[in-house]
Amino acid sequence: MSLPPQPLSPLDGRYRPAVEGLGEFLSEAGLNRARVHVEVEWLIAQTDLRFAGAEPLTEQQKTALRAVVTDFGQAAIDELASLEATTRHDVKAVEYYVRARLRDLGLDPIAELTHFACTSEDINNLSYALTVKQAVTEVWLPKFDAVIALFASLATEHAATPMLSHTHGQAATPTTVGKEFAVYAYRLGRIRRQIAETEYLGKFSGATGTFSAHVVAFPDVDWPSVSRQFVEGLGLTWNPLTTQIESHDWQAELYDRTAHANRVLHNIATDIWTYISMGYITQIPVAGATGSSTMPHKINPIRFENAEANLELSSALLASLAETLVTSRMQRDLTDSSAQRNIGVAFGHSLLALDNIARGLGEISISADAMAADLDGNWEVLGEAIQTVIRAEITAGRSSISDPYALLKELTRGHRVGQAELVAFVEGLDIGAEAKARLVALTPGTYTGLAASLVERLGS
Repeated sequence: MSLPPQPLSPLDGRYRPAVEGLGEFLSEAGLNRARVHVEVEWLIAQTDLRFAGAEPLTEQQKTALRAVVTDFGQAAIDELASLEATTRHDVKAVEYYVRARLRDLGLDPIAELTHFACTSEDINNLSYALTVKQAVTEVWLPKFDAVIALFASLATEHAATPMLSHTHGQAATPTTVGKEFAVYAYRLGRIRRQIAETEYLGKFSGATGTFSAHVVAFPDVDWPSVSRQFVEGLGLTWNPLTTQIESHDWQAELYDRTAHANRVLHNIATDIWTYISMGYITQIPVAGATGSSTMPHKINPIRFENAEANLELSSALLASLAETLVTSRMQRDLTDSSAQRNIGVAFGHSLLALDNIARGLGEISISADAMAADLDGNWEVLGEAIQTVIRAEITAGRSSISDPYALLKELTRGHRVGQAELVAFVEGLDIGAEAKARLVALTPGTYTGLAASLVERLGS
């Protein structure tokens, strides 16, 4: 017995609620609505310029024509599907759809200006630029911003909470929880600024980027100026030099930057997973939730594990898109057409990961007691502080110790050293009284340098 039709991608099934905002723009329907938008605006632009003696549309007519875009819904989706079943060409189906709307509105006299002097890629490249720009700025970036804000909030809240560092997985100079979360927020914020500065380019220059058909039809028109005005009027950056396609370099830049953000988030997710496994971070039980099917005590860090997997999938797709889209044989091939239909999938996996990270951060608690216990069990990390102070004392002429690093290495390397041993060691050092008092008062929990104040750099 066969199943009824099912979504093949989990983004359209299990995880749909977390990513459905992207479907407004990065779906086939979203792309077709953008295509209709570009065709409609090109019609209006041509009548404003009185091409072929056409009279400018009235404001009422423009409003009615633009409503074809704003009212785009299921009926339009179905009609376009029916048209494409006959045309076997998606952009041609859009052209016929727009012509039908012109008839409905009594605007038949300008029907031949529909898709005038355009190649399909003139419509497509602008439509992709519009939909990707909207998806990034209206859906993906707000979720990314929310995650950055959560890290910044945790950084501020725990700016002074001491934590043992683990360079190479080994006990190392202490830090604070807040400083480590501030590092996350700072890294992501920097990439966020790069993504926000993306140029969304568009071309509108015909079959090989030469305005050839345009010039033959209207030799006296300044076509580059018309093209530039039209593209910029859509809120995009005009690309004056292209083949049939817009070269997609802006897309490669955007996808590389987004993949970079994914990889940083992946690093963060694995860090938090590790802190959970060490007991530094605890997970808050969710009523009714099950951590393991056989071990009832467990609360698995599934939010961060799910994020890892989806960030890997997103980054792989984005890397493939960035690599594929910058190459086109001669003046045109269609590899980009199939590739670009996966833009939504790439951003969908990233958005799902962001959703899981945000949820995961809302279900954790910092275990200051566990961190304090670990700090108290690793007094040997003060070896760095002691030998550095000795060096300063030697330079100042207050000590005759010959090799402070070797001295501390012999005391601490591979050994557990407690507070009493270190205090006794310091008391016996040939250093000044003030330096000795400073070292005697030092503990692993207070050996955090400027970590707490560095968190304030997030606001600068």
